[in-house]
Amino acid sequence: MAEQEGAKRGRFMGWYFGVNLLTRILIGLLLGALVGLFLAFNPGAAGPYVAYTKFFGDIFIRLLRMIVVPVIFFSLITGASSITPHQLGRVGLKTLAYYLGTTAVAVFIALILADIFNPGSGLNIAGSAGVQGKSAAQTSLAQVLLNIVPMNPVESLAKGDVLPIIFFALIFGIGLSTLRDSGNADIAKYADGLFHICSTIAEVMYKLVGGIMQYAPIGVFVLISIVFAQQGPKVIGPLVFVTLLCYIGFAAHVCLVYGGILRICGLSFTKFLRGVHEASITAFVTRSSSATLPISMRVSEENLGVSRSITSFSLPIGATVNMDGTSIYLAICACFIANVVGAPLGFEQQATLVVLATLASVGTAGVPGAGAIMMLMVLEAVGLPVTAESPVAAAYAMILGIDALLDMGRTCLNVTGDVAGVVVVGKSEKQLDAGKW
Repeated sequence: MAEQEGAKRGRFMGWYFGVNLLTRILIGLLLGALVGLFLAFNPGAAGPYVAYTKFFGDIFIRLLRMIVVPVIFFSLITGASSITPHQLGRVGLKTLAYYLGTTAVAVFIALILADIFNPGSGLNIAGSAGVQGKSAAQTSLAQVLLNIVPMNPVESLAKGDVLPIIFFALIFGIGLSTLRDSGNADIAKYADGLFHICSTIAEVMYKLVGGIMQYAPIGVFVLISIVFAQQGPKVIGPLVFVTLLCYIGFAAHVCLVYGGILRICGLSFTKFLRGVHEASITAFVTRSSSATLPISMRVSEENLGVSRSITSFSLPIGATVNMDGTSIYLAICACFIANVVGAPLGFEQQATLVVLATLASVGTAGVPGAGAIMMLMVLEAVGLPVTAESPVAAAYAMILGIDALLDMGRTCLNVTGDVAGVVVVGKSEKQLDAGKW
């Protein structure tokens, strides 16, 4: 172990890459805040600092925007085509209905909290950057739903129109899934090959995301220092508040939604929490629902009595499509960013958030930091694109600086929801060991 650590630190920039990414991002956040606060009290130095350093923040924003469309497109195709039609029987429909239903409810809970507490209101940074952010477009709900169906998918991909991309990727994935299950051996073979190509491209995109996130500490340092230099210490309170509000949303969803569903099924919520805690804690620490999957399967079977036939099918689906915590994070933080830039979201934009967060959950990778990439997509869809030097980019940087803390909570909720789903499905299918309860 000591030799491995020595090799890691001995490689190129080992002093940097040898430190955990979460630690580096938090260091970047703290140093950026300190530098920004120093500059805020020395306004003569703030102007030159911003002029010379904003390039390093802008390149980070560009790298993130570069990866959004291919991540969404290939992740959704892979997710939708990974479930073959013959698998999508009674158990599959129950599983998907539960996961997508609880995700939609999670967004509603988040929007209720955001509307009540208005995170970010009062911290208006609309004039803090050289380029004004685009205000949230006022579009009717009917038009939003109509715009989901693209007239030209290639044009939507080129423009980065998020909702049409999601719709096309989903139906493409479903079509590919049907062909993979075809009775024609040649068609099934080629369809399976296309699936593996899309899956491999998705993995390449995740690898690129991981590489880009290695630059995140530098990007966060620069962007946060600029925000603090221009806004001063008044941004600290709103950041703490939005973090607390997200965790309140996470806790409310566990208690009200999971607790309520389990009670309806005649199951003890307390026993569920005791049985799932190992997977929940692992998810909180690792920030990866995919990495936690083996533990989720074990606690579902050993502690909660769900049959292996249910867990082996439903939990891998949950790790892909069930993102309740991510949906709460997206909704609350999108409202925070909209309030910070002085463009609060109206009813139509919030309705778009419900649809978008539910559909996007299918393609959110179960890896650390994936939610931050999805945030770019959500902001684009509600009319607040993250562009270099814009107030939206500055507000997004504030969220990105605390994203690791939020990622822990949302991943913990995602995994807890996965296990709650298999318990409910197992109960409905009479494949739950009552002796465990």
